[in-house]
Amino acid sequence: MRRTDIIRDDGTWTGLSLEVQERRRPGLCLFSAERRLLLAQQSRPVLLADVDEHLAGVDFWRTDAYRSPVPPLQARTARALAGSPDRWAYRFMEHLLGSPGGPLHDGRWLLSCESPLLRWNHGRRPQGEYWKSMLVDGHPDGYIDWFVHSGSWEIFPLRPMPDADDSRVKAYRKQARDGTLPPVLLWWVSGLDCHLILDGHARLSAAIAESTAPALLNLHRTAPGDEVVAGTEEAVHLYEAELARFADLRAVHGAAVPDGAAVAGPSLARRLRELRTAQRPTWAWPLPGGEDRWRRVAREGTGGRWAAVGGTSA
Repeated sequence: MRRTDIIRDDGTWTGLSLEVQERRRPGLCLFSAERRLLLAQQSRPVLLADVDEHLAGVDFWRTDAYRSPVPPLQARTARALAGSPDRWAYRFMEHLLGSPGGPLHDGRWLLSCESPLLRWNHGRRPQGEYWKSMLVDGHPDGYIDWFVHSGSWEIFPLRPMPDADDSRVKAYRKQARDGTLPPVLLWWVSGLDCHLILDGHARLSAAIAESTAPALLNLHRTAPGDEVVAGTEEAVHLYEAELARFADLRAVHGAAVPDGAAVAGPSLARRLRELRTAQRPTWAWPLPGGEDRWRRVAREGTGGRWAAVGGTSA
């Protein structure tokens, strides 16, 4: 496993890049059968999803089978790592790599503290109101509305969100007030257009109850190695071509023309950074047995209740 810290030009840590090898299929695996999705954790159905035929949204049924790949976090650990997203990222990544029920598989991944979710409160609503509005409602069933929330990338809990008076939430609320609340671990799943909560349901509830913005660590796939190599070569070629263009201008107009490094350099840096950090679609494996298998899992997993409310076409 090769790990690389992602650092901005100003020296700020923004993420941890990881190249995973020899893990062909994850323990928390997304399967597809036409428009239907099944998220399973070590063969246990966690989430059934049925994409609307007009692509306006997704009907879902969530089971109670999900288990976090991260063990419970102790208060002394939260105090020790407070304000250090890089140290939290390394700690969470260790758990994800060591757990048989996590989403990592072969390829390149990024665990980043930067998320558009932190920048979308354009209405300047109170933090508690904003983050509550970003949660997908419904248990065990519900609907992800792509028409209303197109591009907003909501947050999807993999188990019911605990209430504000839950004992775990009460403990985390104190940490939220103290500034030591650990980050919420999210996983971007493109097939649902949502961030799934891998760990931190109670922590997010605590942040909402205290009306404060939660710290986030967002996991997603990035470009594979061969694409990075090809993209790097192209970016360097464009950089060299731009410098050559400025050199030609200098030859005609003299030293008053800059050498072009101030223009081409930042552009090269941006392209290289995007190659290492840009999101790529989530992988889904073909579901053995296809739609018939999906319908059977849906009937067995919901006791036939989901079909009664239109969750499937079975």
